[in-house]
Amino acid sequence: MANAVRFYEPGSPEVLRYEEVEVGDPGPGQVRIRHAAVGLNFADTYFRNGTYPIPLPNGIGVEAAGYVEALGAGVTNVSVGDRVTYTGFTNTLGAYSNERLVPAAPLIRLPDAIPFETAAAMTMRGLTAAYLMRRIYPFKAGESILLHAAAGGVGLIVSQWAKLLGLKVIGTVSTDAKAIVARAHGCDHIINYSYEDVAQRVRELTSGEGVSVVIDSVGKTTFMSSLDSLKRRGLLICVGTASGTITPFDPQILAMKGSLFVTRPALADYIADPSEKAELASEIFGHVTAGRISIEINQRYALQDAVQAHRDLESRKTTGSSVFVI
Repeated sequence: MANAVRFYEPGSPEVLRYEEVEVGDPGPGQVRIRHAAVGLNFADTYFRNGTYPIPLPNGIGVEAAGYVEALGAGVTNVSVGDRVTYTGFTNTLGAYSNERLVPAAPLIRLPDAIPFETAAAMTMRGLTAAYLMRRIYPFKAGESILLHAAAGGVGLIVSQWAKLLGLKVIGTVSTDAKAIVARAHGCDHIINYSYEDVAQRVRELTSGEGVSVVIDSVGKTTFMSSLDSLKRRGLLICVGTASGTITPFDPQILAMKGSLFVTRPALADYIADPSEKAELASEIFGHVTAGRISIEINQRYALQDAVQAHRDLESRKTTGSSVFVI
C-alpha cells in the first residue's frame, strides 16, 4: 500500500490526514510514479482552505519529482525508469504521496545534474520565475523592480534572475533574518514592511521616480503600496494572495496614479503549450545546473508532518523552498 495526505473538508491545517491508499495500474495517458520528493507551495493552502474549490475528499499538492514505474496505454513522452518532475493545477493534484498515478502530459524529464529534492523545490517556483522574467515585461538592464516576499521560494529565484538581467532589485521582507537571506540572493535594497513604509522607501531609493515593475505575491495588504511604488505607466504583476484576495477597486485609480497597468497571470497559461513549457523549463534548469541560480531548501518535512508544514508556511516561518522528503 502507498501513503498519501488527503482531506475531506476545507479548513485549517488540521483537516489534513495521512492515510494508506490503493494506487493500482495506470490507465490510458497515465503513469505510475514513485516520488522521491514533493514540493510544498503556498498555493497548496488555497486548495486546503477552500479558496480554490475542488471536489472532496481529495489529495493535495501539485508538484513532485521521482521515477516512472509504469506506463499506461498511449504514453510516449516518458519511459519506465525516467527521472521526472512535474507541476500543474487540478490535473496534478494529489502530489503529497509516496506513489501515485498522474497524467503523463505534465511530466518533464529531469536533467541528471538536478537532484530530486531540488526539482521538487523548484519546478513550480522556477517555471513561475521563468515566465515572470521572460514573458510578462521587456526588462532592460538598469531598471528597478520591487519584489515582495523576497525571501520566499519564488522571490529568491526571481531576485537572482533579475540580477542576471542587470536589474536593480528592491525586496520586501517581514523580519530582519529574512532580510539577510534576501540580500544574499541578489536584492540591492531591503525594506522591512513590519516597521517601514514601503512606498515611501521605494521613492527614496529611486530618487522619487518609482519602479518599473512590482511583483506582488502578498495581495490584499500590499496592493495599494504596490501601486504607489510604481513609476508612471509602470506595471503591477499580482502573482499571489498570501494576505487575502485583493479588494475590488475602481480602475480609474490606475489613471490617477500614473496610467498604471495591472496583470494577474497564472502559471497554467504559460505552460499549457508543451513547447513553451519545455523552453521555460530548459532555461531555468540551465541556470541552476550552471550555478547561476541556486535553489535554497530551508525546510524539509516527512509526509506525516503535513499539518505542521502548513502551519509553518501560513505563519511565515519559512524562507526559500520547502519539500517533503520521501
